[in-house]
Amino acid sequence: MKVTTPGTEGARRGSVFHRLYTGTGAFDIVGRRARWYVALGLLVLVCLGAIGFRGFNLGIDFEGGTKIQLPAVGAQGPISTDAVQDAFRDALGHPAETVQIVGVGANQSIQIRSSSLTTDQVAAVKQSLFTELQPLDQQGRPSQQVISDSAVSGTWGGEITQQALIALGVFLVLVTVFLALYFEKWMAVAALIALFHDIIVTAGIYSLVGFEVTPSTVIGLLTILGFSLYDTVVVFDKVKENTRGLLGLTRRTYGEAANLAVNQTLMRSINTSVIALLPVAGLLVVGAGLLGVGVLRDLALVQLVGMIAGVVSSVFLATPLLVDFKMRDPRYRDHAAKVQQRRERSATRAAEGPAEPRHAVAAGSGTNNHSSGRRPSRPAGKAGRPTGRRRR
Repeated sequence: MKVTTPGTEGARRGSVFHRLYTGTGAFDIVGRRARWYVALGLLVLVCLGAIGFRGFNLGIDFEGGTKIQLPAVGAQGPISTDAVQDAFRDALGHPAETVQIVGVGANQSIQIRSSSLTTDQVAAVKQSLFTELQPLDQQGRPSQQVISDSAVSGTWGGEITQQALIALGVFLVLVTVFLALYFEKWMAVAALIALFHDIIVTAGIYSLVGFEVTPSTVIGLLTILGFSLYDTVVVFDKVKENTRGLLGLTRRTYGEAANLAVNQTLMRSINTSVIALLPVAGLLVVGAGLLGVGVLRDLALVQLVGMIAGVVSSVFLATPLLVDFKMRDPRYRDHAAKVQQRRERSATRAAEGPAEPRHAVAAGSGTNNHSSGRRPSRPAGKAGRPTGRRRR
């Protein structure tokens, strides 16, 4: 079904930027909702497949284990991850779970993550790393003291996950109540569906990229929920304004009024998302790429993906879903039929052309006052008064 907002035919001929800024309903977003459903549905399926088959790269805070860290420069020059893996294998007889380089320049270091190790095993690994790699301290001298270790219990990670799920559940309940009271039932349902879309897409892309899931990731995920709902509420507030008293009018259908609301808030959504994404992109590029701070990388990626998904879902998913829900109501279906009938009658009258004047007299018909049976009027003088002369 194509939705064409009345009065937008001329606006469609302008440039894209002009149509964005004017917001006259020139972009038929609601009318083409079937293609948005297909595209976003495929994206959700891909993300669910990634979560199911690849899973998540859970950090040590969630799985528990031992983390060992040492400088990336030794007495023989830069230390490679392969050399670290060989030293770990020589000490315990099996490789570490992950070995990665973090940071840049003088702050560059190598992190080793393994399952939980005993005190003797940690000491054996440190001794093997120092003997084979000779990591340097700040003064440029080989030192075993620069090799640090930390152990985290998996119970602590489980508690973090439990608290995050509780926070998510409370958040969803409060949001549902607010939307149902401030707007209406179907707006709350559409907003929650868009919110679950954002969560699944963010988690799926995080799984595809393979970044480590840390407590910072959980914090970032809870942060994007608010941003996603904020943009959806802005659009729904305009929809509510445009559809107030709609059933008593026959100018637009509910879908056309909702499409106009999306167009009117589209530029605001773009500006808000760009302004919000700039500092997040800075965290991802500068903090993670240049400085190598892993916490900033985990936080920035989830926020970057979540904000983009939130804007897309509020425009291309939440409002089209709302229109489909509302059109299930017989009142809105009857109203749409009335609007269509009114437009058909207007088109029929326009095709028939203007009606002829009722008292029009055909030119050159030869009719005059005598033929109509009327007595000719007496000539009048100035201002229509008799001249006062007698006829001889």
